[in-house]
Amino acid sequence: MFDDKKVAVVVPAFNEEGLVGSTVSTIPAFVDKIYVVDDGSTDATVERAQGADERVEVIRHEKNEGVGAAIVTGYRRSAADEYDAIASNECDYAKANRLFTGQAWQLIPKTRYLGNAVLSFLTKIASGYWHVADSQSGYTAVNLETIRMVDLERVYRRYGFPNDLLVHLNVWNRRVRDYPSRPIYGVGERSGIRLRKVIPRISWLLLKGFFWRMGQKYVIRDFHPLILFYMLGILLFGVGILLGIVEVALRFAGNPITSATIVLVALLVISGLQLLLFAMWFDMESNKDLR
Repeated sequence: MFDDKKVAVVVPAFNEEGLVGSTVSTIPAFVDKIYVVDDGSTDATVERAQGADERVEVIRHEKNEGVGAAIVTGYRRSAADEYDAIASNECDYAKANRLFTGQAWQLIPKTRYLGNAVLSFLTKIASGYWHVADSQSGYTAVNLETIRMVDLERVYRRYGFPNDLLVHLNVWNRRVRDYPSRPIYGVGERSGIRLRKVIPRISWLLLKGFFWRMGQKYVIRDFHPLILFYMLGILLFGVGILLGIVEVALRFAGNPITSATIVLVALLVISGLQLLLFAMWFDMESNKDLR
């Protein structure tokens, strides 16, 4: 119990027999319930979790469905049992940000740091939460009202879950805030994440999420002129880049390029880029109250 609210923690786990016990045992005493969602583990994860703390309730997936699916399962159970998480009412969804600290570059493996930075930037654009970074952080807190509001069936079920959830939260105008967190590595964790596969997959997910958010938030629910800036900007910038590529190919083939063509390409690219920047600025202003 914290500030007269029941608090539950959701711990997704897949073959984590080595760490699940120590993870659960360090959860603060004010937490009333710990839902360990076993995502189809084949080792002793369930037994280690059950023996770690009397507050633990294990929920099992018969097969591996992904970390997002495990979190959704935990969210649903905690909502059904009417547990909450955020007691201060200052925001609806809070998340750790490991990039705030000056130690992040030294402590986080370099490839993961750079991959996180790329995905964080793309998530800002897709979600509209321009003040949020470290989009891959899974250390989060959400209030009961938000869990009940968001359609969890539509949220991506695997590694891109936190990115896609931010997109959905923005459509519902939920307040999101980052909190500094010191990154900890080298305690026996192992990751099967391959950035060369994850970044393209999540980038595609964010691209789809961006257009879905634009349609839901700025067309269907309440029209905003920024959608026109985005559409025209994407059109002009895309045509300019495509025409530029064609002209460069023709030039390599020995064909002359006129000054008028060069000016046209430059005008299209610059105009499109300016419109996109204006659209992003409008998006920032529209979401400035969701901090």
